[in-house]
Amino acid sequence: MAGGRELGLLSVVVPLRDEEGTVRELHGRVCAALEGVPFELVLVDDASTDLTGELLVALAEEDERVRVIHLSRCFGHQAALSAGLEHARGDAVAMLDGDLQDPPELIVRMLEHWRSGSDVVYGVRTERRGEGRVKLATARWFYRLFARVSDLDLSPNSGDFRLLDRRALHALLQMRERNRFLRGMTVWIGFTQTAVPYERDARYAGETKYTARRMLRFSLDAISSFSWVPLQLATLLGFLFSAVALLAIPVVIGLRVAGQTIPGFATVLCLILLIGGIQLITAGIIGEYVGRIYDEVKGRPLYVVREMRGFAQPPGGVAESEGRVEEPR
Repeated sequence: MAGGRELGLLSVVVPLRDEEGTVRELHGRVCAALEGVPFELVLVDDASTDLTGELLVALAEEDERVRVIHLSRCFGHQAALSAGLEHARGDAVAMLDGDLQDPPELIVRMLEHWRSGSDVVYGVRTERRGEGRVKLATARWFYRLFARVSDLDLSPNSGDFRLLDRRALHALLQMRERNRFLRGMTVWIGFTQTAVPYERDARYAGETKYTARRMLRFSLDAISSFSWVPLQLATLLGFLFSAVALLAIPVVIGLRVAGQTIPGFATVLCLILLIGGIQLITAGIIGEYVGRIYDEVKGRPLYVVREMRGFAQPPGGVAESEGRVEEPR
């Protein structure tokens, strides 16, 4: 597609989970940033337990540009974001977190790159305010590890703050895996990609929903979705210890024939425990992949919609009577 695109409608997709302190500010900043731009604001309530759901309903009644999707339970950030993407109708679609760490004002710059012909425009954080040393260090380690074990050129300090052209979004939505790593998936689809640097603010209100346990799980999902290097490492460990054992057998036989004793019961015990531990680790790695295969084979929907507001008619692929999203035909 050539440059000089004309924007008919921009969709801004925001997943929300217990963000009652940011909902009004989010709406105000998006509207101010996109003044003069035709847009819709797709807000996905991931089964919030505070007043987020009620505030979203009020916004949908006050502003006809607001679309609200209530999920039946908490399906997680990536599934909620996917729900918003599937219901977005714009020529370009921006993904934005609800904590206002990523500035909505940057969307205007992203649109400029989109108009010039870029299919995927992603934000790269040059500074991350409000995040501790441990969080920053683990993020650096993750991106380095991901770069080594996968063949994706995922920019360090990039997140889910991205803007996609409709054809890029269509390609992304064809990827139906349940263990989703959207920032990696948007790189995998290819197309013309452009980075936009920015300084990330501290969270506007509330607390992060990404605990250490969730971050670890998210990292495992990312690596297992785009790399089989862990399985290869498990195989190499098996070959390595098998080679050591094969080399040790003639040595033991020779010592036995020579009538020499072989002391070192404690050493042998430690080696047995070490090898047993490695076997359990490799079995666990295989189990992680098998578990994900099992999850995919079941073919369950990514999310279930409880209620929708602000949509003139059900978007393609949505069965409101069943409250779930069908896979694209």
